[in-house]
Amino acid sequence: MSSFTSKEEIARLTARMLLEIEAVNFRPEDPYILTSGKPSPSYIDCRKPISSPRIRSAMMDFMVTTVMRDAGFEAFDNIAGGETAGMPYAALVAERMGLPMTYVRKKPKGHGRGARIEGDMSEGQRVLLVEDLTTDGGSKLSFVDAIRETGASCAHTAVIFYYDIFPETKNVLGDHGVTLHYLCTWWDVLAEAREQKAFTNETLEEVEKFLHAPAEWQAARM
Repeated sequence: MSSFTSKEEIARLTARMLLEIEAVNFRPEDPYILTSGKPSPSYIDCRKPISSPRIRSAMMDFMVTTVMRDAGFEAFDNIAGGETAGMPYAALVAERMGLPMTYVRKKPKGHGRGARIEGDMSEGQRVLLVEDLTTDGGSKLSFVDAIRETGASCAHTAVIFYYDIFPETKNVLGDHGVTLHYLCTWWDVLAEAREQKAFTNETLEEVEKFLHAPAEWQAARM
């Protein structure tokens, strides 16, 4: 980590890597149905990089660069992954930063200690929550609260991908005292897809309409 890649280059290269491993899917003519039940012309699978060693390594280098530059070089004592997608990335970040790694369950396990935190996390530790992506930020709050219940603090979360199409996201996290760090957004992916001609112009234009007004786009197709 002797040199720091610019945020713009990190965003461009991360988008390029996601496109290269076909983690990005655009299908406006037959929209994906999200867990919310709403349609979307775009879908991203940020678990795919774990199976691509060179891309996985580059992205984790970028994540460490991002959090050290934006939060500080000695800002954390523990790296926590959110169950389950955040766990492999938390392990890779912890290894690079020479820090303990823990993970946070979505809900307490139904036996034993009934714990949500696995691994050693102690009062006063400054914890970085690592996840694969964030949409509206809401799912992060439960993980953050579980971390704080141990007496540790959690003021930062880092992800590979941030949707950046829901204006409330940063406010949701900010009101909870959490700063979001990310490598790239849908806008970066759209720009790189255009540069590479990875999809037809018609597909990219329809995706852009969705990104500018997701609620309206979804309402017209429900």
